[in-house]
Amino acid sequence: MSALPFPDWMRAVQTRIETTLSRLLPLDEAIPTRLHQAMRYASLSGGKRVRPLLAFAAGELTYSPPERLEIVSCAVELIHAYSLVHDDLPCMDDDVLRRGRPTCHVEYDEPTALLVGDSLQSFAFELLAREDLGRPEHQLEMLRLLAHASGSCGMAGGQAIDLAAVGHSLNQPELELMHALKTGALIRAAVMLGALCGEPLTDEAFTALDRFSKRAGLLFQVVDDILDCTASTATLGKTAGKDAAAEKPTYVSLMGLERAREFADDLREQALTSLALFGARGQRLIELTDFITHRKF
Repeated sequence: MSALPFPDWMRAVQTRIETTLSRLLPLDEAIPTRLHQAMRYASLSGGKRVRPLLAFAAGELTYSPPERLEIVSCAVELIHAYSLVHDDLPCMDDDVLRRGRPTCHVEYDEPTALLVGDSLQSFAFELLAREDLGRPEHQLEMLRLLAHASGSCGMAGGQAIDLAAVGHSLNQPELELMHALKTGALIRAAVMLGALCGEPLTDEAFTALDRFSKRAGLLFQVVDDILDCTASTATLGKTAGKDAAAEKPTYVSLMGLERAREFADDLREQALTSLALFGARGQRLIELTDFITHRKF
């Protein structure tokens, strides 16, 4: 796939992940059927699959076998899907639309949605533990990285800060910390897990890739805030403008729209600079950085 034009490569990875997730998830008719149907509903509803794309692109830096990249990509995507199901619940963001469809608790019910999130999270770690992903020390590090990115010092912690910040103002360092945890931690995990599927990186290369992943995670959130302010619900596939209506702090509310766009451009440049060390092997990550920056959904 490495020789494909970027749009074709992106579609190929997205299709590959959709197919692999469908194969790995419990079947609709497996007991308990309603829970398994809801797990598939929440996980196979499309989306950009940015995290798997980042894992596959990072895997090119270390010549990672694609069958390993499939597994780590699915594990990260399962964590992401679980977080969306829980984020949409009435006790959290209380949203009724996700990826252009009713959210999981609307399509099924709140108790089922809660169990869907729990089940997707545990299944992600089951995949990482049971599959052959190369060096045992790398596989153990993958488990540690994904667990840390998902917990109180990562995604869940960022969500807790986000909920506590409703109706309050945050300064830029506080906002960056919140999103480094809520959004950035899982994006970083996707990049690093993809790289860990192949040959070891030098300390210098590991540091450069880590720096890239952190800038890319923050960039993704800044662009999300811009789109929430400027795009329509039909375009986004979710309720546009909901963060502003809920008085949540965003980069647009903090900086204004034009400054937020300038900040996104600055983050893009920082991310690309971090990839200079890798030369041509970093091309997919460069293309993904531009995709994240200029996306419309």
